[in-house]
Amino acid sequence: MKRFSPATLIGILALLALPFIVRTFFGGSEKYYLHLLIQILIWSFIYTGWSLMGRFGLTSLGHGAFTGLGAYTVVLLWNYAGLTPWLGIPIGIVIAVIVALLVGYPCFHMRITGHYFALLTLALSEFVRLCIVGLRDYTGGSLGTQPKRYGDGLSLYAIQFEPDRVLAYYIALAMWAAGLYIWWRVARSMDRYALDAASQDEEAAASVGINVTREKLKITAISAAMCAFGGATYAQYQMYIGPETIAGLGVSLNIVFACIAGGLWVMLGPTVGAVFTQVLSETLRVTIQSSAALQSILGSAVLALDTMIYGLLLILFIIYMPKGILGTLLERREKARPSPPARDRLPAEAP
Repeated sequence: MKRFSPATLIGILALLALPFIVRTFFGGSEKYYLHLLIQILIWSFIYTGWSLMGRFGLTSLGHGAFTGLGAYTVVLLWNYAGLTPWLGIPIGIVIAVIVALLVGYPCFHMRITGHYFALLTLALSEFVRLCIVGLRDYTGGSLGTQPKRYGDGLSLYAIQFEPDRVLAYYIALAMWAAGLYIWWRVARSMDRYALDAASQDEEAAASVGINVTREKLKITAISAAMCAFGGATYAQYQMYIGPETIAGLGVSLNIVFACIAGGLWVMLGPTVGAVFTQVLSETLRVTIQSSAALQSILGSAVLALDTMIYGLLLILFIIYMPKGILGTLLERREKARPSPPARDRLPAEAP
């Protein structure tokens, strides 16, 4: 049985006690800070799901489609069929996985990788977003829609928990921990080595008996399922979904940016990316809304300021910190460690 280090145990206890710490020190703004923490945990789970593919060279720009499919499937089944999210969430996950396999199989079978794979998944993301907008009679179009509130909005049957932020925090925390466990299992499985080999040279990997297409489809299905589940959970917590907030290219690009910024090859990298992007997003939102000077200078273009900053930061991270924030810090810490002193060895004397 694996034993946790003292630092890990302290971290776990701190996460469990965080709502009460927030209540103690930020009583007047408790709901706001808990909301920010819940957002970070939910998106950390989604980012971790994407990183399962991204770390093996499968750069997808279409995961906004999977989060959107998960969210809208659950909400529409609840609103129009009265189907509990306990059934709607698995259906949404299955739909997302089927779409991922239908798109992934011809790509992987025909060895479509790199830029072409990224462009194809980008098209998938936009296709799903346009479908959501086009079906406005059911989805609300570009204005979005809301799941029908069940009672006072706190229900196990409807999986609605937005009014109780502390409960919502622990649900999001459990989901985040499950995402890290999935990442850990994949990183220590034989599939990881097969995918590593395939990402380096598919032909060489296939020549030693690795079924490259099957391995890529497996990790794609897991990644899509996680993003669909994250999207459904986001919808049930936010009690609102829109094509720009949970589906489409914008969401896909935010996922990619957060994973690259945090550290793609480190288990906690997507979590660090979620903290960085969510805090940055909130800071920009507050700054833009409170700055009359920015609004007078840029006019309506001020609404795109955060996107421009995201794009600039993405370029800087790719150039100067390709391993992300956490990956770079771990690398520097490793280099800073003093190497063990080399022992002087005298050559053995000849007999």
